[in-house]
Amino acid sequence: MKVKSLPGLKRIVNRLKNKGKKIVFTNGCFDLLHPGHIYYLKEAKKKGDILILGLNSDSSLRKLKGKGRPLIPQKDRAEVLANFEFIDYIFIFNELTPQEAIRAISPDVLVKGGDYKKEEIIGGKFVEEKGGKVIIIPFLKGHSTTKLIKKIKRAGNTSL
Repeated sequence: MKVKSLPGLKRIVNRLKNKGKKIVFTNGCFDLLHPGHIYYLKEAKKKGDILILGLNSDSSLRKLKGKGRPLIPQKDRAEVLANFEFIDYIFIFNELTPQEAIRAISPDVLVKGGDYKKEEIIGGKFVEEKGGKVIIIPFLKGHSTTKLIKKIKRAGNTSL
């Protein structure tokens, strides 16, 4: 089972670090999966040994993205993501940011997508102060959840 609680994940990470494993952390909503997400997550996995994904809960996603979101409930999003071999562990967080989780896990590498500037990345300063790296992975051109939702609406499904 890849989906863990934060306390359970912290115990796992401590054991993995004791074995010399390099821990990579990223987070996001992953509401409608598309090739850009797959590219991003595969690239994140290449930055270390273990990829941990912090998944926004339904309530935090709604606060971030607004009414009508999420389109896919957190349980279903987690189930789909757990089937990718390049994701080692997932945990769902209710806060607007994964700051608490980043401090608890203390990853070696913190990865975010190309829509962020390094100084804007939540937890980035903490990770670097602990000797870790912050890496920004550029977007895969032509792929975004927002564009996908707009395309669906144009196709006639105005309920989104």
